[in-house]
Amino acid sequence: MHRGINAAAESFRAVLKEEIGTRFWTDRATARAGIFDFIETFYNRRRPRKHIHWGYLTPHETRLRYRQDQALAA
Repeated sequence: MHRGINAAAESFRAVLKEEIGTRFWTDRATARAGIFDFIETFYNRRRPRKHIHWGYLTPHETRLRYRQDQALAA
């Protein structure tokens, strides 16, 4: 596996573990729903990227800015 991909996956896993903890889910569907909710409501929309290169924007804000830049360039 490529080191960069593994590092990104490990970073995400660390944030997920820190935020969700070691919960016990009643079933797989409930676990998937809880993790999906975490990703969509926090990880992508409210968590700022801690790097000056990204302007401390959330991943969602970064994508929106990229799309706006692409539309202006076209």
